[in-house]
Amino acid sequence: MTDTARRDELAANLAVVRRRIADACAGAGRDADEVSLVVVTKFFPASDVRLLADLGVTDVGENRHQEAQAKAAECADLGLRWHFIGGLQSNKAAAVASYADVVESVDRAKLVGPLSRGAHDRSHEVDVLLQVSLDPPGADNRSGAPAADLADLAHRVEEAGMLRLRGLMAVAPLGEEPDAAFARLAAIRADFLRDHPDATLLSAGMSGDLEPAVTHGATHVRVGSAVLGPRPAVQ
Repeated sequence: MTDTARRDELAANLAVVRRRIADACAGAGRDADEVSLVVVTKFFPASDVRLLADLGVTDVGENRHQEAQAKAAECADLGLRWHFIGGLQSNKAAAVASYADVVESVDRAKLVGPLSRGAHDRSHEVDVLLQVSLDPPGADNRSGAPAADLADLAHRVEEAGMLRLRGLMAVAPLGEEPDAAFARLAAIRADFLRDHPDATLLSAGMSGDLEPAVTHGATHVRVGSAVLGPRPAVQ
């Protein structure tokens, strides 16, 4: 596919996703500019990131450290905000903080120290979202901290240098209606905001479930395939 054809394809897909976000906001009585789009470029080349930037995308998400690090370096001239959204290993956390502007997947205390060190080394504050699990007790499906652990985790982030606690992130559990899951998330967030009123960001919703996420207060939606198409066969 030529660059022109790919740009046209991305532009058309972006228009559809942006319309979905706008319609979901209208249905929820929210302004469309209350919800930011994070385009997840996992397995897609840096050339697509450049096309997306040219089409007005400002926030890009990645969930594999090695790929994210290389892509962020290759696209450093674009002025994008890089979101790390994947499961994070403590031995990679400092390296992730060397390029990520937002780390959305902080779900345990042992990540905080390395993230802080990496941010100090970069002399750049990193925004942190705490990933909360929406799975029922005992399930082992998705990452995330139990809601009961958020207070301690938030305190650790606030006490660490060069990290800014900005809010929460979650993924709807497999096999459950997203609307019910995101309703639980909204209740968790309401409790969290009472103690952390400045941590107003909520990253929730992906290609298949962004509408209920917006209905229940998401400020950021993470969309990959609906913008970029099916993931490449060779990864």
